[in-house]
Amino acid sequence: MNVEEMRKSHKRLTEFAYQTGTIDRGYNNRTLYINVSTNEIKEKPVSQEMKEKFIGGKGFGLKLMWDAVNDNTKWNDPENTIVVSGGPVCGTTQYPGAGKSLVVSISPATGIVIDSNVGGYFGPYLKFSGFDAMAIQGKAEKDIIIYINGDDGEIVIDEAPDEALDGHVLGEQLTEMYAKDEKDKKNISVITAGSAAKHTYMGLLNFTFYDLRRQVTRLKQAGRGGIGTVFRDKNIKGIVVRYAGTKGNSNKPANFDKVARTGIKLHREIERLDDNLMRIRQVGTANIIEVMSAHDLLPTHNFQYGTHENVVNIHSNVFRDNYLTQGLPDGCWFGCSLACAKAADKFKLKTGPYAGKLVTVDGPEYETAAGVGSNLGIFDPEAILEINFYCDTYAIDTISFGTTTAFVMECFERGIINKDITGGLELKFGNKEAALELLHQMSRGEGFGPIVGKGIRKLKQYFADNHGADYDFLHDIGMEAKGLEYSQYMSKESLAQQGGYTFANKGPQHDEAWLIFMDMVNNQIPTFDDKAEALHYFPMFRTWFGLMGFCKLPWNDIFPESNKYQDEPAKIPEHVQNYVDVYNGVTGFHIDKDELILQSERVYNFQKVFNLRLGGGSRESDIAPYRAVGPVTKEEYLSREDRYNKEMIEKIGMDPSNMTLEERIAATREYRMKQYYKLMDTVYARKGWSDQGVPTIEKLQELGMDFPDVIEVVKRYL
Repeated sequence: MNVEEMRKSHKRLTEFAYQTGTIDRGYNNRTLYINVSTNEIKEKPVSQEMKEKFIGGKGFGLKLMWDAVNDNTKWNDPENTIVVSGGPVCGTTQYPGAGKSLVVSISPATGIVIDSNVGGYFGPYLKFSGFDAMAIQGKAEKDIIIYINGDDGEIVIDEAPDEALDGHVLGEQLTEMYAKDEKDKKNISVITAGSAAKHTYMGLLNFTFYDLRRQVTRLKQAGRGGIGTVFRDKNIKGIVVRYAGTKGNSNKPANFDKVARTGIKLHREIERLDDNLMRIRQVGTANIIEVMSAHDLLPTHNFQYGTHENVVNIHSNVFRDNYLTQGLPDGCWFGCSLACAKAADKFKLKTGPYAGKLVTVDGPEYETAAGVGSNLGIFDPEAILEINFYCDTYAIDTISFGTTTAFVMECFERGIINKDITGGLELKFGNKEAALELLHQMSRGEGFGPIVGKGIRKLKQYFADNHGADYDFLHDIGMEAKGLEYSQYMSKESLAQQGGYTFANKGPQHDEAWLIFMDMVNNQIPTFDDKAEALHYFPMFRTWFGLMGFCKLPWNDIFPESNKYQDEPAKIPEHVQNYVDVYNGVTGFHIDKDELILQSERVYNFQKVFNLRLGGGSRESDIAPYRAVGPVTKEEYLSREDRYNKEMIEKIGMDPSNMTLEERIAATREYRMKQYYKLMDTVYARKGWSDQGVPTIEKLQELGMDFPDVIEVVKRYL
């Protein structure tokens, strides 16, 4: 069936006409609300207070979610809402990395609020079409497509029975269906999920952008926390936006010249320095595979080890020299010269429903290469690319898939589960065929795949209840916190990174605080107070990107030559000032670097209270699985025996030569957990929270976030 036949099979459910309006200083001053149960579509105003307190992006998402749900809302309730918002600088074409959207919902995996950062053209096009955010609520009876025509001011909802589900196919179908001609395809962006999203709790959302040079629809992912699962639970097949009028001044900035000058400065840095720094334009974020391995930080065999003799087979240069197309401006929004969105073109698939097809694979990102590569013991670049492709098109988060499958593989190798339980799959480390079959089962909704697709938190209980497994041991080796699987950094030897993961509001994702190098490699934050200060500042600074519509890569994956001479080089002070200048240039405000942190602190504390409102977010939820803190097993201890024995002597004050291995493991655990709890107490105090991890009323008053309904939630915990 061709796309015209598909279009003819649509059944129109509703139409909505609106005035396209004009952006002023980065804001439309309205949001879009769609209820797919009732087919209601309406505009909602954005108040000045909302802009001052919640800014945009994730802040708008949290505020709209807070107003839409109640204390007992679950992820699959109709009132659960998916919010997409870009922020005031989103859509800026002069400064690299300014095309990001934030997606917010209640997560199937965690039961609390999840936010996920994503590239692609949808966020900017939604904004230029007239809306600072889009909130979708309800559940459709049958599969639907929502179409936003930003040029003509029209929104429609259609039943859509015949289009595909998988992201790479559906993205192409809808791009062709709604574009006027080949040239117009660059003006289309689509949100899709995929066939596995409905069968798992780790479903992602694909946001498309049309690559004119490759003539293919590319995918970027809002990956974390199962938002794609929510999307498919609502029976949304796709959301399409069309906007053909993008210009350099579409954000209508208050001071265009200031924004342009700041962007030119960074473009010149990238051109001059990237090839000798992180090589983002050559290999994307996979550049750090070999760096992490060299520092014993690359998660291997379910985070047991930090390196492997075969890691050379998946070094970034292997992908660059053999698979990734070079010489193309691979930005996922116009004007981003850092060009991290690398792709392997004409990659021939070997398995699954698309076996034999030549496809474009976006990536692999570092998180994917580590998560489905070294962490699964798979050191085959083509297997990594194949898993990467199928995760994307089926709509499965590569981080959660990799970390969960690694957990299952360790359980298999330790005899906790067997082939009778896995349905015949020999899920041993390195078995790429079994990993791919598990992924295909998730797509089909059959076999062991959907069981694994519920994630580590559910699997721990499932293995204990149904197969007699030792829950405490599973809890130690299951790399999840708050229900979210860990992203791909070994935190055993970095106390600050342990906290950076588990204190994060949404769960262990590195986008709040990536402190391994500051802490472990460079020893820049030696004391508890130093670590607490870093665990205050960096989560606030990184939160700010999600309020604005910025990507974090241009902040610290490129840096000026003079940075090493700055007082606080880890903050990249010149780039911090760049962000202040771009924000002020767009909005006409006059914040400084301290107000930047305050903007984030307001939203960050609000999200913490939101988690508490939904029954999560207190001290207990901030405790790490022990494998993130130290060695669980004899094999882990022996792999770093010299390091752990030295710690025994110098820090614990015991002589390991007089102790059994079991005694050394136990003493190490007691010491490291005491250190972890001390860090927790110090960080909570620095953030202005109680010893149970609850923002105090005084702190909320100080931030101006003491709304009555927020204080009501906090009082339940104080």
